[in-house]
Amino acid sequence: MLAPNLLLEVGNNQIETVETLLEVGRYLVIFLAARALAELMVRLKLPTILGELVAGVLIGVTGLHLILPPAVHAELNQGMLALIGNCAGVSSEAVAEIYTDSFSSLEATAKLGLYALLFLTGLESELDELMAVGQQATTVAITGVLLPFSLGTTGLYILFHVPLFPAVFAGASMTATSIGITASVFSELKFLKTREGQTVIGAAVLDDIFGIVILAVVVALAADGVLSAGPILQLVLAAAVFVAVALFLSRTAAPAFDWVLDRLKAPGEVVVAAFVVLGLCCFAAEAIGLEAALGAFAAGLILSASKHTAAIQQSVKPLAALFATVFFVLIGSSLDLSVMNPFNPDNREGLVVALFLLAVAIAGKVAAGWSYLSVQKTNRLVVGLGMMPRGEVGLIFLGLGSQAGILSAPLEAAILLMVIGTTFLAPVLLRLALSGVEPPADLAAEQAA
Repeated sequence: MLAPNLLLEVGNNQIETVETLLEVGRYLVIFLAARALAELMVRLKLPTILGELVAGVLIGVTGLHLILPPAVHAELNQGMLALIGNCAGVSSEAVAEIYTDSFSSLEATAKLGLYALLFLTGLESELDELMAVGQQATTVAITGVLLPFSLGTTGLYILFHVPLFPAVFAGASMTATSIGITASVFSELKFLKTREGQTVIGAAVLDDIFGIVILAVVVALAADGVLSAGPILQLVLAAAVFVAVALFLSRTAAPAFDWVLDRLKAPGEVVVAAFVVLGLCCFAAEAIGLEAALGAFAAGLILSASKHTAAIQQSVKPLAALFATVFFVLIGSSLDLSVMNPFNPDNREGLVVALFLLAVAIAGKVAAGWSYLSVQKTNRLVVGLGMMPRGEVGLIFLGLGSQAGILSAPLEAAILLMVIGTTFLAPVLLRLALSGVEPPADLAAEQAA
């Protein structure tokens, strides 16, 4: 709420004017900055989410202070406050108060983007393809989760004396694999349908399931502030049952969803029906003490077996792209990268932590490429490199950790550098590893068709 003295100074019409200018201005700044940087990343053949993240850094607490979450307690750009104040006829101080009071609407949009993004991640999980390479993918996924998680958590806790909850969360942030980034590189090089490509995609699906379960458990434990065997086992069991039920419903409830959808005639029926399922699953997850993020992912898993999956993806992707942009920009805007300034002696330990996380994140996933048995000859380095990028899933971990207040500013920055490093390096190293290697002729012809 506005301070009482400002309420006396500012009329209702002026408040509405300032709120409207702020809302429109924030979205303009976010989308213009994000699109400009995303276009640059596309031309450099890098993931667009890096552009959205860098855009947030440039306009946030590290850069121009145009978009600042109230939690960072930084001073807003005075030029922006003066401009809006002059347009509405109020003081800069009043504009700053209204900015803080109205920021929750932008955070709600970002949260919708998070849920839509996780919904799409579950929706794009090819469970049938996972079964085809089930044994190898399962082994790679388990190794790719356990190694980074255990090494990261233990190293932070023992070597760097990071408190247990933040150490566990940072370890968990290294478990995920970005399906989209790896799949795009494999597809570009005509290796998506190879044994290596399918093993990585299958393992990445499992990684997302394991990682998001860990995320839901850690965030729920952090909210209670208790780390003991009983609550951990209870939450792990609840999360495992929740995902198992979602996988079961993908085979049993998806036909019922299709039956209902086939009988709806009003425009927008596909996206509305999909978001109803998304909402129900988020509600169910929260109701049993888990994170709504797990519910969003589970909703995608349930509908992944629908005959309307392609139509759902086509309807949801534009909304996810729009709202997820806000989510990624807000993550970047809240990150104070000055804590990574190498010229400040106080930051040296934070930089060492960042390098440690990056090394563990790379080594843990690459080692997973040698963790399975296969009669057929496979390129294990390619499998390991394919598991490396954390991408949007790693940023989801970072965003939820920031919102939950689990992470310190240096640890946030260290996790960000780990996510950026693995996301940037994976496509480059994959292209180098596959340079000069010809895909099987039949697969190349099939994918070119």
